[in-house]
Amino acid sequence: MTENDFKLFWPTFETIILAEQTYAFDSQMGYEEALQLWLKSPLKTYVFEEDGVILGSYYIKANAMGPSSHISNCGYMVSETARGKGIARKMCEHSQMVAKELGFTAMQFNSVVSTNKIAIKLWQALGFDIIGTIPKAYKHKELGLVDAYIMHKLLDD
Repeated sequence: MTENDFKLFWPTFETIILAEQTYAFDSQMGYEEALQLWLKSPLKTYVFEEDGVILGSYYIKANAMGPSSHISNCGYMVSETARGKGIARKMCEHSQMVAKELGFTAMQFNSVVSTNKIAIKLWQALGFDIIGTIPKAYKHKELGLVDAYIMHKLLDD
């Protein structure tokens, strides 16, 4: 992802955080803060582009520092118009390949909102396990406080 790509992706990013249904990002986050968070801070950020249109994006970074830096963390977003087309699956599969290339041995998602059933089903289909529940960890815009899951997968060769 380039900065120009992020400009094109920003409406998707903003729509997702304003919905307050899946991401634990400040819904009032501005463009510059989002750019730093999604593009500049991670190790790598990718776009899923089709016919010149950015349909989705993901970042990859270490989940923690030091002795836990062998576990990767990713965030994925797909534009509303592109949902249901397998883009999140393709990005997650790609991110696992990239994670291995970068030397990571596992991938962990720290806060998968329990009401995000489509994502949970996909992550489980791709080999991720729910290894913990954080009670009432997410203030869902419509449902109030809901649980969040920690999901994890070893990246075997």
